[in-house]
Amino acid sequence: MGALFCTAMMASGGWRKGLVLKEHRSGKLGEQCEAVVRFPRLFQKYPFPILINSAFLKLADVFRVGNNFLRLCVLKVTQQSEKHLEKILNVDEFVKRVFSVIHSNDPVARAITLRMLGSMASIIPERKNAHHSIRQSLDSHDNVEVEAAIFAAANFSAQSKDFAAGICNKISEMIQGLATPVDLKLKLIPILQHMHHDASLASSSRQLLQQLVTSYPSTKMVIVTLHTFTLLAASSLVDIPKQIQLLLQYLKNDPRKAVKRLAIQDLKLLANKTPHTWSRENIQALCESALHTPYDSLKLGMLSVLSTLSGTIAIKQYFSSAPGTAATTARSLDLVKLAQECCYHNNRGIAAHGVRILTNISASCQEKDLLPLEQDAVFGLEALLVLCSQDDSPGAQATLKITLTCMVKLVKCRPHLSQSVVESLLTQLHSAQDAARILMCHCLAAIAMQLPVLADGMLGDLMDLYKLIGRSATDKKQELLVSLATVIFVSSQKALSSEIKTVIKQQLENASNGWTAYRIARQASRMGNHDMARELYQSLLTQVASEHFYFWLNSLKEFSHAEQCLTGLQEDNYSSALSCIAEALKSYHKGIASLTAASTPLNPLSFQCGFVKLRIDLLQAFSQLICTCNSLKTSPPPAIATTIAMTSGNDLQRCGRISNQMKHSMEEFRNLATRYGDLYQSSFDADSTTLKNVELQQQSCLLISHAIEALILDPESANFQEYSSNGTAHVESEYERRMMSVFNHVLEEVESLNRKYAPVSYLHTACLCNAVIALLKVPLSFQRYFFQKLQSTSIKLALSPSPRNPAEPIAVQNNQQLALKVEGVVQHGSKPGLFRKIQSVCLNVSSVLQSKSGQDYKIPIDNMTNEMEQRVEPHNDYFSTQFLLNFVILGTHNITVESSVIDSNGIVWKTGPKTTIFVKSLEDPYSQQVRLQQQQGQPPSQQQQQRTAYSRF
Repeated sequence: MGALFCTAMMASGGWRKGLVLKEHRSGKLGEQCEAVVRFPRLFQKYPFPILINSAFLKLADVFRVGNNFLRLCVLKVTQQSEKHLEKILNVDEFVKRVFSVIHSNDPVARAITLRMLGSMASIIPERKNAHHSIRQSLDSHDNVEVEAAIFAAANFSAQSKDFAAGICNKISEMIQGLATPVDLKLKLIPILQHMHHDASLASSSRQLLQQLVTSYPSTKMVIVTLHTFTLLAASSLVDIPKQIQLLLQYLKNDPRKAVKRLAIQDLKLLANKTPHTWSRENIQALCESALHTPYDSLKLGMLSVLSTLSGTIAIKQYFSSAPGTAATTARSLDLVKLAQECCYHNNRGIAAHGVRILTNISASCQEKDLLPLEQDAVFGLEALLVLCSQDDSPGAQATLKITLTCMVKLVKCRPHLSQSVVESLLTQLHSAQDAARILMCHCLAAIAMQLPVLADGMLGDLMDLYKLIGRSATDKKQELLVSLATVIFVSSQKALSSEIKTVIKQQLENASNGWTAYRIARQASRMGNHDMARELYQSLLTQVASEHFYFWLNSLKEFSHAEQCLTGLQEDNYSSALSCIAEALKSYHKGIASLTAASTPLNPLSFQCGFVKLRIDLLQAFSQLICTCNSLKTSPPPAIATTIAMTSGNDLQRCGRISNQMKHSMEEFRNLATRYGDLYQSSFDADSTTLKNVELQQQSCLLISHAIEALILDPESANFQEYSSNGTAHVESEYERRMMSVFNHVLEEVESLNRKYAPVSYLHTACLCNAVIALLKVPLSFQRYFFQKLQSTSIKLALSPSPRNPAEPIAVQNNQQLALKVEGVVQHGSKPGLFRKIQSVCLNVSSVLQSKSGQDYKIPIDNMTNEMEQRVEPHNDYFSTQFLLNFVILGTHNITVESSVIDSNGIVWKTGPKTTIFVKSLEDPYSQQVRLQQQQGQPPSQQQQQRTAYSRF
């Protein structure tokens, strides 16, 4: 397999890869096939070009000399590893070995080779010998070879404009030729979907498809042609309105249900991809077809298209009044009439789409008076809720999810409907199936997070239900216990009564397992009910089998106890506040020690440790600020303070040392805000709520810093406009709502005292202390990312040249430049791109001189450092780039390569990693010789004097 591959495998240190090499040399077909099919797993684990190039060259050798079954195995490996193909360095050699089989006398071998070439089209789109072989094989008399040629032609047409233009006429002749069988024509037509590289090619393909639809009216031919028509229009973009009209025409006039279903499927595709191209007439025609069709299955499909459109810009275009158009109201009534009719249909799916259309109309057209529509939407949702909550079949549950999603959306855009929606949910909870109850609890929690709609009377109903469901220990009951506890925590976020705590703990002791108790405790921590969370974590400490889990639970218990200590804070009672903060810090220090013990190399808990350390520093800064404010009373200014103030011209000096303490405190809060910003930037995989929580902590630091500046340090230049709140329109949780309320209140107090009672009075210090207490009285919310990582993204870097030993430096002559190649692979978890996706990777290379050797020379400053940055876009999760670095100064240099990612919104995230290598800059032999001669007092020879960079050539 080659020394390079062997070296890579040995460096990777896996015995399985050695076994792959051994089995390739085996004479047994089974062992050879087993070795081949292991390659995709190897590529996944070590996705760098040095390994992939050698592996694919070996696979090409197997393909060249093996039998057809081995070739088929290599083909499957190539298709499974398509995203790694561009990492092949010796593409010519790889293609040469594979292409040699195309000249075989065996048509099956040629067919496999054609499929292999088609699978490699992304890296060899313009290979003329491959193009020629595909064209030749389309004329073959062997059906297997022709089908393989069609597969290859489709793949090359998608990649190569020249091939698509050259093969278009050939495909057209074969489709229109009388000698071509119909089943072969059905396989040739889909190739035309790739003829979108320029307008003329797309136009000629569209004309051909138009002729085929007219000339071949059979069901199969019409279905394939129409679908190819749609895909071609969706790719070329220019003919989408015509395609929508054509599909609506077939939907209305063609009597065959199969053709109608295909038309609906393609309309749904175009509605998802380009909703802005749908005109009023298109939506009106679809409404009329849905109103008049007698078939429920077709009506369901049409309503699915309309419900998709109703959630996009198309619905606003439909309801916008056009000047001089009298039929606008009638059109609007058609869609509303259709939705109202379908809301109470006996088919659940049709009813769900009907209420979704009404909900989307109510949400999108808020400027219109749509009170009857709102009521119809609420009544339809309640009817579906009653119907689906009694049925635990998968179809009913899917419909219930749509219904509950519409409820949350309707309440968010029309808050005055929230009370009736919540009451219907609570009423139905008692009689619903367990699976439906779980979904309904999620809906209640989502509504209550947006609006405080759950009153104390409703809380009693929830507690009664909680007592009833706790008598069973099935999985559904366990899930329901967690969901219902979440609703209770959301509805009573300020404080849980002792009765509620007792009921929850009793039910957990009777019918729950440890995992359920942990999930409920986690929800309590997220909602700020730290007293309840602490008791639950305490009860779980003895139920875990791992030391790391024990320390994790112990840290959570200490954090909850620390936050519980802060609930006893009272305004204007500063000595009590200091003692509460000291008690909280004591628990936090215990917790961070346990949290550090809970971390492992595979799970380092970096976000959790960073968040808690910042919380500890913030509490210490708050405590120091209160002490500083108290020092105005305990340590009044000296008698000469007035003289100092007059001499220095700074009126603040009259207050004594409090001025310097306040300046130090302000800088500390600004430093904390910067650190919270760094934590935010490093949390690429965090959900939006967690990031909002970190941002609120950062804003609280900036708020206190601004208050110190505005009240004491620089009242004249204080600007309140940039700190003014934008309101609570986009508030997504009770915690955020309360924090924003505190921010607004503190800003009002600071603004009212600004430029009054100069330079510092007790009113100023009392305002600062009360601001600290108000911020701490809001219970901290430990959000999802603190407990659970739903998205996982990491970057793996490889540098070349790289030393064999990490501590060993790379030798470079000081008159040469080092070409540093940086390769990287983006690795994802089970849900890639769940919250945000990587658009590009930013690579920053810097070098620092560690130790100098030799004499000091006067060297330009530009040559002393290397600071470079490049942005590269990953392709198939792989990227590479190069840097040219100068090392003019002799000695050992430390090169650091740091990566950060940029998401689709252009936001930079400092995800890392950071890689370091050492370079030793050596003096070039000629300069060394000249220097030695000068030291010995000998002038350099004439030949050496003429030897310059230009004379060498």
